[in-house]
Amino acid sequence: MSFIFKAIDHIQLAAPKGSEHKARQFFKEILGFDEIEKPEELKKRGGVWFQFGNIQIHIGIEEPFYPAKKAHPAFEIDNIEALKRHLKLNGIEVIEDNNLPGANRFYIIDPFGNRIELLEWIK
Repeated sequence: MSFIFKAIDHIQLAAPKGSEHKARQFFKEILGFDEIEKPEELKKRGGVWFQFGNIQIHIGIEEPFYPAKKAHPAFEIDNIEALKRHLKLNGIEVIEDNNLPGANRFYIIDPFGNRIELLEWIK
């Protein structure tokens, strides 16, 4: 083939109208992402964008809103046990899952009901 896939540029999660404040509390204040500026043309749609290193999460407004309960992003983490403690201290429920051989992983649910997988490969 004459083309290649290089990387995931961003993932988008949906949220209900008017939920940008909740998104900032969760992704910025709890998970430690930085908020990044949306292009001017896209600002009128609502939502908010975040970045941590080269990972971007775009929170898009969807009406009517339905959370993604099965489809989900998965983020590879260094020091996942520290993240787990941090999440629990901030009142975030950790859903344990030991079904992936070679990985320490769990799920969390964002404020809108979207599922997020967090994992660390066991070395």
